[in-house]
Amino acid sequence: MKPLTIGITGGSGSGKTFFLQGLSKHFDQKKMCLISQDNYYKPRDQQPIDENGVKNFDLPVSIDREAFLNDLLKLKAGQDVVKKEYTFNNPSATPKHLEFKAAPILVVEGLFVQYFEEISKELDLKIFIEAKDHVKLGRRIKRDQVERGYDIDDVLYRYQYHVMPIYESQIEPLKHYSDLVIPNNSNFDKALEVLTSYLSAKLR
Repeated sequence: MKPLTIGITGGSGSGKTFFLQGLSKHFDQKKMCLISQDNYYKPRDQQPIDENGVKNFDLPVSIDREAFLNDLLKLKAGQDVVKKEYTFNNPSATPKHLEFKAAPILVVEGLFVQYFEEISKELDLKIFIEAKDHVKLGRRIKRDQVERGYDIDDVLYRYQYHVMPIYESQIEPLKHYSDLVIPNNSNFDKALEVLTSYLSAKLR
């Protein structure tokens, strides 16, 4: 029996990862597998560079979509996957080997999971998480400074010239093709409760 495959997308800083963490607390590894687009970026030397010489990680071509799809299909076929963690620009981070175990519920998370048609067609349920721009920027600053080693000027530059243009032109329009749109300006507790109940019922 193929797993129920859920795609979670939304703008950078919308809270996709936080939502996933909340969801995963309700299900153990035997019931749910989470796979993130963040571990499928191409190597840094293959990333596109903008007119000011800054690497742009926020374009569809930044992702190794073939590897992303292949691992998704393996998990859907009941095969486990081992993947090296992607650490972006953080020299203090030691990449871990991540193990994804096939499970009845498969959650695929990332900026382009609905944009990539070959990924989107594998999804049984499409969820879009949205938040106001100033909320997303605040979260992005916190994440990129702490986890990815970027300074504040770099974060603001990337947000203005990389993040927002791709979001407004390619990602935000997909909201209208999603099955569920979840606002996350303060919290998403009710939506999480509804989704958890739905998935629990599907497992029974």
